[in-house]
Amino acid sequence: MSTSGCPAYAPFFGFAGVFCAMVFSTIGAAYGTAKAGIGISGMGTLRPDLIMKSLIPVVMAGIIAVYGLVVSVLIVGGLSPDVPYSLYAGFIHLAAGLSCGLTGLAAGHAVGIVGDAVSPTRWRRGPGPERETNQTSLNTYAQCARAYMFQSKIFVAMVLMLIFAEVIGLYGLIVALILNTRAGESVC
Repeated sequence: MSTSGCPAYAPFFGFAGVFCAMVFSTIGAAYGTAKAGIGISGMGTLRPDLIMKSLIPVVMAGIIAVYGLVVSVLIVGGLSPDVPYSLYAGFIHLAAGLSCGLTGLAAGHAVGIVGDAVSPTRWRRGPGPERETNQTSLNTYAQCARAYMFQSKIFVAMVLMLIFAEVIGLYGLIVALILNTRAGESVC
């Protein structure tokens, strides 16, 4: 039965929240894993003994996807075809999914950048002293993992930057959990 407070289309917004939480946080985690993995594989060719310590960015990027999974499972737990679902709950679940998903996207991007790029170096083309430098598409970056290979003092700074990047996703998870508790307060 559809009422003005509980229309038939209200669950759409709840499922949209599930979609946003899972997809955006997973995209962020995949981007972070890929960017950090490039640096680790480049460093591993020269110093394989440092690979285990350099896996921290990849692990932290993967945790971001878990945040989206947790929020998605909680939102789905509030959806049932037998129980009336209000439009208010749908919007709350959409907001929870967006807050977790978009902060997960940002955190994954930040973790990937920290795990990958520290200082730019130029790749020059052409022979001779009049080499051209293409700043837009041909820049390569000294990766954190590679920088750690040459200077072990950068490890502590890398871990601190990764923690602060990960906290962005954690903030979104906390807001999503608080929002999800409010969804049960609505009645039709």
